[in-house]
Amino acid sequence: MNVRRNPATPRPGSRIRTGIAVAAVTALGLGALSACSTSNAAEGNSSGKLDVVASFYPMEFLAEEIGGNHVAVTTLTEPGQEPHDLEISARQTAQLQEADAVLYLKGLQPAVDDAVQQSEVKTKIDAATLTSLEKHGNEVGGHAEEHDDHAAEEGGGTDPHIWLDPVKYAQVAEGVGKAFEKADPDNAAEYKKNTAALVKKLDGLNTQFKDGLANTDSKVFITTHAAFGYLAERYGLTEEAITGLDPETEPSAERVRELQEMAKADGVTTVFYETLVSDKTAKTIANDANLKTDVLDPIEGITDKSKGDDYFEVMESNLQALKKALGAK
Repeated sequence: MNVRRNPATPRPGSRIRTGIAVAAVTALGLGALSACSTSNAAEGNSSGKLDVVASFYPMEFLAEEIGGNHVAVTTLTEPGQEPHDLEISARQTAQLQEADAVLYLKGLQPAVDDAVQQSEVKTKIDAATLTSLEKHGNEVGGHAEEHDDHAAEEGGGTDPHIWLDPVKYAQVAEGVGKAFEKADPDNAAEYKKNTAALVKKLDGLNTQFKDGLANTDSKVFITTHAAFGYLAERYGLTEEAITGLDPETEPSAERVRELQEMAKADGVTTVFYETLVSDKTAKTIANDANLKTDVLDPIEGITDKSKGDDYFEVMESNLQALKKALGAK
């Protein structure tokens, strides 16, 4: 129950399954790949658009915002699907083979990493290379600095959740824009314009978070898994995650006791849970400690349960939830 898995390492058998899928598709040959594909990417070829395969929602959002009418975007992770668990199908491998570009975040979805590596896509855009990544555990922020003896924190590793920091997400957007310009020079001016507009909106979002969280009763918040480390560091907060970077691991009894003691000492009022993973553990801890619960969305996908229709709306909802839980002035 307490076995920890690094999120950059696939679940047992996932690489085998992915390898089998890739091998099966390769055996069909490129002609068969073209015949079996029903992706938007294939439609993009006939329409003259840049065909982009995005690994999951935050990459899809960037591609659509920057590409505008000049791109046809297909996502590998369906709405409501937990992206960490994605396995690549034969059809999706075919989409990759036919695409002009793939936009992904290496280290988040091992199956995607494998498929991209084996594909012949000309333009491979790895968002992890467009900004700096850090190693985070289940404590990020002030408490992590105080508790240096927790060097081997549960669920620690390189944190891929860069899109939850508007500043880092803007850096990624700039890199994606340049990659699109290079891949499709005929529409470079439009990509440059769209990128500038998106970066400006992200700068405004950063200002909203900075101003909204500058003066609060508490600086500590509890989450289901360690997705908000970059956000916490950006705005002077401390994230205390029930589990580490993998949302499906179970917390140890010691970790649960730590959270209960910390919540009382730091005036924590709320335990945040997510929309794409079970809220059972979060609600149990909240009930035992007499705390409230609320949603803090890591925006790994947009569904009917999301508090907003796109990245900006959900981030603004997250800001309001944090301000309420932390007692913003």
